[in-house]
Amino acid sequence: MKKTILLVGASGDIGAAIARKLLNQGYQLLLHFHTNKQAIDELCRAYPESILATYQTDLSKNTSCEQFMEALSFAIDGVIFASGRAHYGLFQNTPEQTMDDMLQLHVKSPWLITKHLLPSMITKQEGAIIFITSIWGEQGASNEVVYSAVKGAQNSFVKALAKEVAPSGIAVNAISPGFIETKMNHNLCTADKEATIADIPMNRAGKPEEVAAIVSFLLSGESSYIQGAILDVTGGW
Repeated sequence: MKKTILLVGASGDIGAAIARKLLNQGYQLLLHFHTNKQAIDELCRAYPESILATYQTDLSKNTSCEQFMEALSFAIDGVIFASGRAHYGLFQNTPEQTMDDMLQLHVKSPWLITKHLLPSMITKQEGAIIFITSIWGEQGASNEVVYSAVKGAQNSFVKALAKEVAPSGIAVNAISPGFIETKMNHNLCTADKEATIADIPMNRAGKPEEVAAIVSFLLSGESSYIQGAILDVTGGW
């Protein structure tokens, strides 16, 4: 029987790559997105029978998150949290509203969605929860203090929840990408991009498809003894 996966943040470069990988492997998907409807429409045209529903929601707002959870009407076997956005600038200049939005988007909304889905997974004694976090959640980044903090919170959540739900047959893990060729990094000038790549032992940026491949592995039976892991996809950076 085909498994149904909720993909939160399906319209970004990494999210769309994950969607294509899983759809090609026969999964059924529920796709969440915020603004990039074009990417979702392209996926729906390419895989009309395997995308069960799409949801346009701003998860940086608590009320929108609640409405999103109410709209979920399918039995869900796993959830992937690939949504998010960076915030650049000095911490001392960061508005409080930005802090609140970043906390809601990266921390509280994933908490609430996970809490909503866990009872059915526990009943089935099976499920998978995967977060796409960031190298900055472990290392921290100057001028990205808030983003680093919320990604670090995701890592801690994964490690703790994994211990709590492992006896119920639910796998909880995260993937921590480094410098990946996505629109999130397009703000960098050529010199900054070249300097970053020079620091990466593999001497190149990663590809969204390389992150998607690890997601596929974590959803497969081949990863059955991996629990509470934060898997680096960084090229050695």
